[in-house]
Amino acid sequence: MSRFTNLLASILFLGLFTGQISCSAPQPSPPNIVLIMADDIGISDFGCYGGEINTPNIDRLAEGGMRFTTFYNMAKCNPTRSSLLTGLYKGGVGAVHLAQLTKQAGYHNIMSGKEHFDNWVPDYCKAENVFDHSFYFWATTEYFRPPSGEYERPFYLEGQELSADEIAYEQAPMYKTDFITDYAVNWLEEAFAEKPDDPFFLYLPYHAAHYPLQARPEDIAKYRGTYRKGWDQLRDERFARMQEMGVLPPNTTLSAPEGNLNKFRGPLIPDYTDYHPWDSFSAEQHDSLDLEMAVFAAMIDRMDQNIGRVLDQLEAAGKMDNTLVLFLVDNGSCPYYSNKIPDVRPGPADSYWCLRSSWANLGNTPYRQYKQFGHEGGSHTPFIAYWPGVIEPNSITHQPGHVVDMAPTFLEVLGESYPDTVNGHATIPLHGRSLLPIFKGEERTEPEYFISGMEKFRMFRSGTYKIVRVNGGDWELYNIREDPSETKNMAATMPDKVQELAGQYETVSREKMK
Repeated sequence: MSRFTNLLASILFLGLFTGQISCSAPQPSPPNIVLIMADDIGISDFGCYGGEINTPNIDRLAEGGMRFTTFYNMAKCNPTRSSLLTGLYKGGVGAVHLAQLTKQAGYHNIMSGKEHFDNWVPDYCKAENVFDHSFYFWATTEYFRPPSGEYERPFYLEGQELSADEIAYEQAPMYKTDFITDYAVNWLEEAFAEKPDDPFFLYLPYHAAHYPLQARPEDIAKYRGTYRKGWDQLRDERFARMQEMGVLPPNTTLSAPEGNLNKFRGPLIPDYTDYHPWDSFSAEQHDSLDLEMAVFAAMIDRMDQNIGRVLDQLEAAGKMDNTLVLFLVDNGSCPYYSNKIPDVRPGPADSYWCLRSSWANLGNTPYRQYKQFGHEGGSHTPFIAYWPGVIEPNSITHQPGHVVDMAPTFLEVLGESYPDTVNGHATIPLHGRSLLPIFKGEERTEPEYFISGMEKFRMFRSGTYKIVRVNGGDWELYNIREDPSETKNMAATMPDKVQELAGQYETVSREKMK
C-alpha cells in the first residue's frame, strides 16, 4: 500500500470516527410556504408601515422578518394576480403556475380566496387544476350575503360552482374574510393530521379591503372617532412614523394631496373625486367621513385577525420554524365607484360605498395617485417576508422587487429547476429574478427594468429613472432614487432620457407584453 493510500485511509477513518466526514448528512428540507395577499390597500395603512390601523399579526411578521420599502405590483387586481402566479408580465400557453412548481417539489397545495386572472392565463393554471384543495371566486363584491342577492356572483369549491347558501362558515352572519380563512384552516388541519411530514403551499388571497365598505359592527366600533382629526393631519402623522420606522426609500418627501384626483373611473362628483381640506367640512360631514374610513379600517383589522388564526395554527402544529410566510398587496388604495354613489351609509350588507379620493390618498402616503396608475401610489405597496433562521428579524431592505420575482424565488427556495414543458407546451421563460439573496441579507443584481400600471397608465422603471403616463398621455420622467414620491417631472428638461426609456419599453413590450 502506498504512502498516499495509507494517508487517505487514515483521513477517512479519522473522519468517520469524529463525525467530520459524512456523505449522508441530512440536508435542511425546503420550507412550507404561505403566500398571503390583500386587496386595494395603501402602503401606509398597516401598523408596521406607519398606519394607525391595528394589525398585530401582520406586524408580527414584519418584526420577525423583512420589510421591503420598494415593492411593485401590476397596479390592478387581475394583472397582479396573473403576474404574481406565473412570473410573467404577460404570457399565454406555456405559463407555469406557482402551485405547479410546488407540486413538482412534492408539496400539498391549498388555495382559499380571490383568483381573477387576465385572459392570457391558460385554463390549466386555474385553481381547480393546480391545487389539491381550492375555494375561490373571481370578481364578487359583497362581504355579507346581500339581502336582495342583486350582486351575488358564483363561488367555486374544488372547481364546482356553489351559491352563497352552500358556503360553510363558522361565525354568523357569514362574512367573506372569515369564511375564506375557515376553508384554509380546515384544510391545513386535515393535512397536518393525514400528511404531517409533507411540505405544504397555502395561497391565501383575501378580498379585503376591496370595495364595497362592509364590516362587522364590533370591528367598526373600534375605529369610530379615530378619523375625526381628518386626512390632512393623519397623512402628516403617518409620514412622520414611516420616516421614523425607516420604511421609506431614502430621499422620500410627502407629495401634495392636490395632485391626486380621481377623474378616470366612476362618476365625477367633486365631493368624492377631488381633494378638499378637512377643515372645509362641517361637523356633521366629519362624522360621516369618519365612519367611511372606520369601516375600511375595520375590514383590514378583520383580515389581520384571520391571518392571526393561520399563524396560531402553524405555531400550534410546530410548523412556524420551517415556514416561509410572504405578505403583499395587489395594488394601492382605490377610490373608484363602479357606477353610482350609494345612499346607504358604509358598513352593512346593503351598502356599496367606496373610499373617496382623499382617504385613498391617505392610504398611499406619501405617494401619488391610486390603483391602476403606474405612479407609486398605485404600483408600490408593502411586501413582508418572514422565514426564521434565514431572514434577519425586523430587517428592512431598500432593494426594489416585483411580483414577477416570486416564481424565480420559489424555484430557488424549492431547489427546483423551471420545467421545459407544461401541459404539453414549451414553457415561457420567467421575467423576474429571485429575491432569495435579499432575504439572506445580500445584494442581488437588480433587474434591468420593472413594469407596472394599466396600459394607458403604464410605468417603466430602469435603474435611476422611471417614465409613467396618465390615460395615454405624454410620458412623465422621474429620477426615482432622488424623488421617490414623483414630485419633479423632468420630461421637459431630459427629453433624450424619455425617448431612451420609451424606446426600451416598446422593445420589451413587443417581446414580453404582446
